[in-house]
Amino acid sequence: MKALINAEVAIQAAVSAAQSYADIVTDRDPDDGEHVVPGELRRFLARLRLLHGVPFSYLVPDAKLLPIESIRFFYIDRAWTDALVQGALSVGTISSADRTQLEAVYPHIRAEVDEAERSIRQPKGEELLKAGSGTITGFILRSRAVSGWPNLHVRAYSRDVVADDALTTAAESDPSRMKVLRMERLAPAVLLVLFDGVPAVVHIEEPRQGIQFGVRIDPDGPPNERRVKVRDCNTGNPVPPEKAFTPTNSVPVPFRPNAPGVLNMAALRTRLATKAPNSGGTLEPNEYALQMLRFPFRQVFGDPDNQTESERFYALDEFKAKVALTTWKSTVATSLAKVNP
Repeated sequence: MKALINAEVAIQAAVSAAQSYADIVTDRDPDDGEHVVPGELRRFLARLRLLHGVPFSYLVPDAKLLPIESIRFFYIDRAWTDALVQGALSVGTISSADRTQLEAVYPHIRAEVDEAERSIRQPKGEELLKAGSGTITGFILRSRAVSGWPNLHVRAYSRDVVADDALTTAAESDPSRMKVLRMERLAPAVLLVLFDGVPAVVHIEEPRQGIQFGVRIDPDGPPNERRVKVRDCNTGNPVPPEKAFTPTNSVPVPFRPNAPGVLNMAALRTRLATKAPNSGGTLEPNEYALQMLRFPFRQVFGDPDNQTESERFYALDEFKAKVALTTWKSTVATSLAKVNP
């Protein structure tokens, strides 16, 4: 007796085989447990979901959409990234049976890639988030700040629980802080950041490593002028007013002849010594450093309490000296005597 096998029977057999395919090819990844999709393929597809390897012209088709000194917030269309993943998987489908198997296994693939995309970037000591992912949002920043500070700090919060000028140690596993799925410089001055969810507030801040010195731009002054606000040499407090630049609380920064952007440190020291209270007409090296000290700036996006655009938190630059100058000199002299008896 001959068995009759038609196309319908063949497709049903292929579907039945595909349904048991998950148990046959289960990959036991030592990093994060058992999965249907092999670890290397799973992470490759998760990176595709996070736009790794996607040409920049697909993200920003025209340079006019991202002008100089601009930021653009967006969300990722899941249908677009799903089509990208399916396109990558379709390379291995040749026959109708292959496509049938892929359709049957694809729900498992999608669920595991959803999970894997949250572990592509895992900061040291952070919890591994296992739940399925949701909406992915992010921004592209084109600014001199990206090239000037490659290690910019970016934090996103699901609700506004952190003061704009407050330091925070909330980790990405904290319920109020959103996980950063990807943070990468696509060009020297272009930064791409992706968040796991829709943030209410985003903080972008200069890094806080080491001591930083700097000058400022007076928004009401000439375009190429830079100024330094002076501080009291005894207390470290800025000379008021806090937010405005005046002839009494700041000095213009001199530059070297024929060297744009290179500060004339000797001339600047003389100007600061003339204006800084309790300077005695000159500045010691530590007093000079006190005048030039600048704390990192932070730009806040999305805070409904900010009624003024581009609000500047100049109070962050307030510095209070806790050690008297005479005590500091005595301590340094004692330490030097121990090193060079």
